[in-house]
Amino acid sequence: MAKHTHARAVFAGAVIAESDTAIVVEGNTYFPLAAVHAEYLEPCNARSLCPWKGIASFYTVKVGEAKSPGAAWTYKHPSPLARRVGGRVAFRGDVEVSPVE
Repeated sequence: MAKHTHARAVFAGAVIAESDTAIVVEGNTYFPLAAVHAEYLEPCNARSLCPWKGIASFYTVKVGEAKSPGAAWTYKHPSPLARRVGGRVAFRGDVEVSPVE
């Protein structure tokens, strides 16, 4: 069972995700889809392959005129070993993810 944590993701001054059921996997905080403000995400064509999680689909994070291409990703169909990241989104780059006290 994954340990849940309360975390927040901020980009360009806007809270783009916050949840008390986020999980940390390999140093990345994964937020439930329902906790992510979808209006800040634009699908992009980038994909990557993780040997144990599967294929990641990426998004550009956009708030107003500020953009961070490929700064969010999800595993739409994770491998059975990584099913706990299914239905979740993680962030990197210019998106600041921090724990909430």
